[in-house]
Amino acid sequence: MLLYEEEIQRMRKEGQTRREIAKELGLNKVQIKNFINRHNRRQRAGIKMPKRKGRPRKRPITTSEEMTLKVKELEREVALLRSFLHAAGRM
Repeated sequence: MLLYEEEIQRMRKEGQTRREIAKELGLNKVQIKNFINRHNRRQRAGIKMPKRKGRPRKRPITTSEEMTLKVKELEREVALLRSFLHAAGRM
């Protein structure tokens, strides 16, 4: 449906009905209706940030705790990359 996006929006701005748009593009009226509804829903929703998973902290994280967590994360990443390289026969 990405091919028709701009065309459908242009036709809607010109004031054409869903039936007229469907007939001109060779699509079903329901397909046009669903596209317009999906587009309008996305416009209303805007950009949403993903919610953090898990239980919220009882107290804020300190910089030293944050650094410790970051180091652990990087160590896990290095271990994963090493295991991949070992499995691929590169190490």
